[in-house]
Amino acid sequence: MEVAIINLIGSIAFLIFAIFLSKGKGAFLIAGYNTMSDNEKAKYNELSLCKFMSKMMYGISFSIFLWALSEVLEIQFMFYIGLVLFICLIVFGLVYANTGNRFKKNN
Repeated sequence: MEVAIINLIGSIAFLIFAIFLSKGKGAFLIAGYNTMSDNEKAKYNELSLCKFMSKMMYGISFSIFLWALSEVLEIQFMFYIGLVLFICLIVFGLVYANTGNRFKKNN
């Protein structure tokens, strides 16, 4: 039961972060973006980057929630669904964000 509580707390934390990002705020919390110089940051569309990251955080929050639910209901299959979703989201996010210059401003 302790594991379920910890997973629920983690899920809620990601959900709060997702809500914060979906409003277009919190870009300073995105790793890599916050370390760029102001000149580099000016090249990126901060709103679209925040929106994309918020969608990723919603998905990660849901997958962690599935882990907690699998612990409470004692259904191991739900954990595996959450794990596959989590891994797929991470891989998709890395590939999508790092290819095609999707978040660069059109000048």
